[in-house]
Amino acid sequence: MTLELDDVLRLLRDGALEVEGRLVDASNATLYCTASLDGVEAAVVYKPVRGERPLWDFPDGTLAGREVSAYLVSQATGWDVVPPTVMRDGPFGPGMCQLWVHVDETVDLAALARSDHPDLRRMAVFDAVVNNADRKGGHLLPREDGRVQGVDHGICFSAEDKLRTLLWQWRGKRLTDEAVEVLSSVRASLEGPLCAALQELLTVREVRATVARVDRLLATRRHPQPSEDWPAIPWPPF
Repeated sequence: MTLELDDVLRLLRDGALEVEGRLVDASNATLYCTASLDGVEAAVVYKPVRGERPLWDFPDGTLAGREVSAYLVSQATGWDVVPPTVMRDGPFGPGMCQLWVHVDETVDLAALARSDHPDLRRMAVFDAVVNNADRKGGHLLPREDGRVQGVDHGICFSAEDKLRTLLWQWRGKRLTDEAVEVLSSVRASLEGPLCAALQELLTVREVRATVARVDRLLATRRHPQPSEDWPAIPWPPF
């Protein structure tokens, strides 16, 4: 069954969550669940705030909100980088709930991460906007329909530049015309409803830094270069 986006979001927000298991490789508590509502079921990922591991450079209890913020920016781009994600209460308290994406297990993630797949180039621009500090190969989702999405955006939106990613193959290259058009649209949204939505989840300083990053991309019209002041690739990379 194929659901409209609004129905998917309602299922994520209001569906009864039944925990089926835990993704043990995840740094924070990441639970695989079934969400059910009005006879419709879907597999989802639920990350309760209370299961977040403290980090020295991000405030405690904010990772779920950053995941939802990344989805909001993804929606503003129209690129569908991030699967549908909401903030909700669950069996272990408030947390983020995200639609589970079935991936093509035959895809070599190392080869994919080095490729010029157009979805990855869009993702590289998206990561520069949200200041993704952890774009690992394992966070890429090669879907069965050939598209690629990304997950695990809990350490995004720092007010300090922290871009760490495997997707440097376009570093310094000119942005595509599509990317410039999308960034211009996102910038306009940051003057209105997107800004208001992000301010519910992030600090004012973090939202302003997001605006500044979009402005910088539009001014240079180029993909960012790796910084010489911090590691450019997350560890481990996969």
